[in-house]
Amino acid sequence: MSQHNAVLYTGKTHTTGGRDGQSRSSDGRLDVNLSLPGSNGSGTNPEQLFAAGWSACFLGAMQRNAQALGVRFPADAAVDAEVDLANTAEKSFFLQARLHVSLPGLDRAQAQAVVDLAHQTCPYSKATRGNIDVVTVLV
Repeated sequence: MSQHNAVLYTGKTHTTGGRDGQSRSSDGRLDVNLSLPGSNGSGTNPEQLFAAGWSACFLGAMQRNAQALGVRFPADAAVDAEVDLANTAEKSFFLQARLHVSLPGLDRAQAQAVVDLAHQTCPYSKATRGNIDVVTVLV
């Protein structure tokens, strides 16, 4: 990390048990049981948590960028994020994702501009760029 970057927030969690464990945040606001994806376990999984975080961040980036573009951001905007845990024929695990974006009331060109700019500025999109396949879809 560069000395010149100002840290705005640090999320801290303590996780035990891996995919069949528990994860808690240092402030107690997050306290979840974890289960293997597709299992009958009662907990969530890292892919769902990642999808929730990314979609929330992406909505924030779209809202900010809509304002910068002079576009009214719809109150009922939504992102349906899908994060796949997949593996290759060689059993090497990887992630891939799709972000389905709804911006009701915006014309298609405005909405696409907001989505495209958000995908360039959202910290989750930046972190995954070049590392996982991501498709953004305006619905």
